[in-house]
Amino acid sequence: MASTENALSIFALGGINEIGKNMYVIQYADELFIIDCGVKFADQSLLGVDLIIPDVAYLEEHKDKIKGLIVTHGHEDHIGGVPFMLKKLNVPVYATRFTLGLIELKLKEHKLLRETELIEINADSHLGFDQVAITFFKTSHSIPDCLGLVFHTPEGKVVHTGDFKFDLTPVNDQPSDIHKIAKIGMEGVLALISESTNAERPGATPSEQLVARHLEDEFLKATGKIIISTFASNVNRIQQIVEAAIKTNRNLVLLGRSMVNVVSVARRLGYLNIPDWMLVDPRDSKQFPPERLVILCTGSQGEPLAALARLSTGSNRDVKIIQGDTVIFAASPIPGNEKGVSKIIDNLFRLGAKVVYGSSSITGMHVSGHGYQEDLKLMLTLIKPKYFIPIHGEYRMLHIHRSLAEAVGVPYNQTFILKNGEVVDFINGEARQTREVPAGDTYVDRIGVGEVEEIVLQDRKRLAEDGMLVIIITISKYDGSIITGPETTTRGFVYEKESEKLLLDINELAKAAVNNFKEANPYGMKRAVQKAVNQYLYTLTKKKPMILPVIIEI
Repeated sequence: MASTENALSIFALGGINEIGKNMYVIQYADELFIIDCGVKFADQSLLGVDLIIPDVAYLEEHKDKIKGLIVTHGHEDHIGGVPFMLKKLNVPVYATRFTLGLIELKLKEHKLLRETELIEINADSHLGFDQVAITFFKTSHSIPDCLGLVFHTPEGKVVHTGDFKFDLTPVNDQPSDIHKIAKIGMEGVLALISESTNAERPGATPSEQLVARHLEDEFLKATGKIIISTFASNVNRIQQIVEAAIKTNRNLVLLGRSMVNVVSVARRLGYLNIPDWMLVDPRDSKQFPPERLVILCTGSQGEPLAALARLSTGSNRDVKIIQGDTVIFAASPIPGNEKGVSKIIDNLFRLGAKVVYGSSSITGMHVSGHGYQEDLKLMLTLIKPKYFIPIHGEYRMLHIHRSLAEAVGVPYNQTFILKNGEVVDFINGEARQTREVPAGDTYVDRIGVGEVEEIVLQDRKRLAEDGMLVIIITISKYDGSIITGPETTTRGFVYEKESEKLLLDINELAKAAVNNFKEANPYGMKRAVQKAVNQYLYTLTKKKPMILPVIIEI
């Protein structure tokens, strides 16, 4: 459905009632702006699926109105879907210098770099379009060059915070621009769109500087190799690890493709300071004594194919964890990843390592890049919006964020807790939520290979849960009579040697279904065999294996 003519419309195609695959849309009349295009990593229930990205059907339908994609920062849940979207919608991409560096890596991988228009912006940029202008302000997060966005529309200003916290002593010397944010609020804001990731956590988010002291203490105590895992995109944390390694006279080894790529971009653009002498190729690491090495790797979230997982099973050919090594988790597990992390921790203990893991408040090895309740309230107080739309969180987080907004003066009925696709329209400064646009998930199977249809996932789940049967029958192409078969083979359903009677019964049912036809009709015979065998097996076993009749005409 198209937006109401000359209305200001706000909605999400991803990122509401979930953490990940952020994509938001601001539309005024015939000007449409996309904010972020991220991914969410699939869990084990989505068999064979690597990534979940937003469904862009609405954007494809209105592609003539799209003025560009504006990216708030370079985390995967905000840029991971960019190459997949650009294959369908070749629109200009606006982002900061470091964020563009990370996006360029993805576009090279997907062979899209030459045909994509990349436009660098910063906190002082001003983008002017026919009826909408966009300005920016700096925010502090766990990655460099983060921006909040201000859309200046005929209906009023709309502010999108991006991911943020108020860190007054950030490692990268990029604090949130409180004065500019306050000035924006003083000028009047129609609607605030603000992240809700840590809305459940009271107090203010600790400064990243706290981590540096704990890292240095742990490095001083370590006697063997130090293996430390964190998010590859957390450049601020990586710089602290580098400085702790320098103070303890250790060299640095990088493991994991994303870690190597991000560090390369950050060094090239001047966001990371790592002396050349410090870096050691993994193949040369055996030439150094263990007490001289820090192994910086991916895999803090328990990813089974990441570097830390391979180290924990001894399957990395260049680096081995031995008795007396120290392994540090410098990131907290994202909800849902605890099981994978626990498995790796158990493996590390079996190898004889000392493992520093657990709550960040206990280990001191991690602080969040997202604002706690006091940060969220401060943003609301500075912006003073008439309307509020909490985003980037599960439902309970959005609900708590609404309560925080109410506590600082935003009326309860002027906060909209939405689902992906639900639209808030603003006409003459008044908001209403009465309509929806298409929104959903798109599944990606192996990076760059393609998208997975829902029916494919259903088939995979069915195969995983109930197995399959293949029933082969050869018939005469003249009269449809059976020449050989039926012959039934199963996989993942029953053990054939112990289920001979069951398979004989299936063969008899298949034979009877085919014999009902008086002429060769392979398609009809397949359907009849499927129906008869399905009904029999469900009545007998309460299972619905995938049944694949193969009818061969000769």
